[in-house]
Amino acid sequence: MSLRRFRPDNFTLALLATVLLATLLPCRGGTARVLDGITDAAIALLFFLHGAKLPRAAIVQGLTHWRLHLTVFASTFVLFPLLGLALRPLGHALLTPELYLGVLFVCTLPSTVQSSIAFTSIAGGNVSAAVVSASMSNLIGIVLTPLLVGLLLASHGGGASWRGVLDIMLQLLLPFALGHVARRRIGGWVDRHRPLLGYTDQGTILLVVYTAFSAAVVDGLWRDTPVSALLATLAMCALLLALVMPTLTWAARRLGFSREDEIAIVFCGSKKSMASGIPMAKILFAGQLGGLGALVLPLMIFHQLQLIVCAVVARRYATRAAATDDTLEAD
Repeated sequence: MSLRRFRPDNFTLALLATVLLATLLPCRGGTARVLDGITDAAIALLFFLHGAKLPRAAIVQGLTHWRLHLTVFASTFVLFPLLGLALRPLGHALLTPELYLGVLFVCTLPSTVQSSIAFTSIAGGNVSAAVVSASMSNLIGIVLTPLLVGLLLASHGGGASWRGVLDIMLQLLLPFALGHVARRRIGGWVDRHRPLLGYTDQGTILLVVYTAFSAAVVDGLWRDTPVSALLATLAMCALLLALVMPTLTWAARRLGFSREDEIAIVFCGSKKSMASGIPMAKILFAGQLGGLGALVLPLMIFHQLQLIVCAVVARRYATRAAATDDTLEAD
């Protein structure tokens, strides 16, 4: 078996390097304030480009396969938050307060777009449904995630405020809406330069991670976070995936979805977006940058876990489908 299969992708390596840089050379004082302003501008640009990228036809098409999309949304915005709350006793016993709030924050986030579509395609699922469902999840998440954060985290000792929810509307939803309005003029250019959006996604995340971890390191993140709590965070993220993915598989079959639709539901409904989550965390928890590093750690851990687990599951779906096709041809 090739070791290359276990090699982290370039972006994961960049994330780890950014955390290491923030640990060894954290930004402080005036430099931190300048980087904070640059990060805010990058976040606004990111969501402007996401708005320009989303075709209006995708929003309209989302209404035609409503049962599938409703199942995905129920998992993303209902099942995950309920599981996060159900794990509260474990979280309080094994994690630091910031890490548990980070796990709760993960549970409120929308689905990913790129990886949901990619894994659905690899597994032989309904790609068009995955495109619409993941895109709609992100669109709805701009509004719904801050509301869930305000309800869940504020009522469980979190630092997010309703002011942060309003800031999301101004700093994320407004650029997104302006970008979507501008799609008629710049949509063609955006579609031709998709790599630009990828670089903007990744660059913005790295900026937020660096500023967040810099503030956290200065505030004593690694001194105050025991290794046992980090391992427990990894275990809790794995437990979330282990609960959600079989539940979605069971629900899709009970509701009578086809195999292709089941695949789209499993991959879209089990994912959480780091591209949306880290910028949202930056705004929602703007008043406590020292704790932001610990709050986004569970998201970074969950992100890597979902890629590893979903890659294995997608290959199994594909192998099963190939075996079925071979059997049919033999008959």
